[in-house]
Amino acid sequence: MSNSIVVPIPSSESPRKKTRKDYYSRDVDFNELAKHDDDFAAISKAAKRDGWIDFHDPKVVQQLTKSLLKYDFGLSLTLPDDRLCPPIPVRWNYVRWLQDLLDTTSASFSDIHDPEREVLGLDIGVGASCIYGLLACASRSNWRMAGTDIDAHSLDHAKRNFEANDLQDRIRLKKMKAEEDLIPIDSMGVEEMDFVMTNPPFYSSEKDFLASYNDSGRKATDDKPPSAVCVGAQNEMICEAGDVGFVTRILEQSLVLRERVQWYTAMLSHMHSVQQIVAKLKEKGITNFATTSLHPGNKTKRYALAWSFRDRRPRNDVARHGELIMDVLPASTAKTIHLPLHSTRSLGKKLDEALSALDGIQWEWRPLLDAGIVQCKANVWSRAARRQKMFADRAKPAAESAKDKESSSDEEDEVALAVKITCKNEEAEVRWLRGNDHVLYESFCGMLSRALKK
Repeated sequence: MSNSIVVPIPSSESPRKKTRKDYYSRDVDFNELAKHDDDFAAISKAAKRDGWIDFHDPKVVQQLTKSLLKYDFGLSLTLPDDRLCPPIPVRWNYVRWLQDLLDTTSASFSDIHDPEREVLGLDIGVGASCIYGLLACASRSNWRMAGTDIDAHSLDHAKRNFEANDLQDRIRLKKMKAEEDLIPIDSMGVEEMDFVMTNPPFYSSEKDFLASYNDSGRKATDDKPPSAVCVGAQNEMICEAGDVGFVTRILEQSLVLRERVQWYTAMLSHMHSVQQIVAKLKEKGITNFATTSLHPGNKTKRYALAWSFRDRRPRNDVARHGELIMDVLPASTAKTIHLPLHSTRSLGKKLDEALSALDGIQWEWRPLLDAGIVQCKANVWSRAARRQKMFADRAKPAAESAKDKESSSDEEDEVALAVKITCKNEEAEVRWLRGNDHVLYESFCGMLSRALKK
């Protein structure tokens, strides 16, 4: 296992022919899976005879995982009997959400997948399956993954799994000690990473674990009792303070690394865990975060949370994804301005005229797309800002004003606010792209609404 993860992506690398692209949004259709996989068909046949599928049998759970990976992603998997077997739908939904998170916070402002972008991610606690590395690299040909674990037995099996799927050029593993930093970015020989992910131990003690798995009445709609057997090593399931304690360690390190990682993310077991981490983010002044519910059907519920110290804002349906409660929602990154009786073309013309006349902003209008992007370094539209600029211009010599204009073009990264405005029939959608000040975004939306309604 090499410590370095700076490896080139082979030029011949291409996406696998069989790769799922969408989220799992419902329970697995066992009958459909049985039609395409002989190994699972044998289980399905027995289930029809007995009237149920025994998901408290580890062999059944492992076969479902292997069959889904093969059918939906073209991946193979081997697992030891004494380590966790990952449910594929929830794991894939986490990876799929990460794809959306990165796609909608890229430098291009396109909100779509850029196949040329090289992405590097870290899975903390990779486990024996190496499931996140397999799913991430199988679905995106320009992604590379690093994985860490404190358990040599799990790392050995993880290595076997990525090698069996011919991903040894794009996945690297590193053995860690329990007391070391969770994000070993310096010892891995990289300056920056695109994301960090983890499926942390959910339980704070053996007593906590046993209490959850000894609950009576195993209801599939409950988020406490399991819908299937749980077999794994202690370090996979138990740590001090459970998932909240583990993710808090990542949060504390992120306060040091800050922008060296674009997105710090974690899966969480319960909504109250999400609430606790969101509260900690707010305490630290971190406003750029995103939340999602990962459960694909009526089984066990899981959630994921992401935060960033950079100023690129995810699309609203990504930042607030799935069934969530108000307590954990980040600030909205989208606003719709309703303008009755305006066609798309007339609205676009009015929008272009209004923003072209506004000093102090960078405005790029693309009429063929009925959309444009605004960028600015400060609030230049309020009455106070316009008055301040007028007095400053009067007091400034002409030569100095010309010099300011010339130097401003060299400060492209000094953006306080960037938004994309898309015109549609009778409405304009304002998408927050960059910025750390939600009040500034709301102020711009208010100004724009007034200008378009004149």
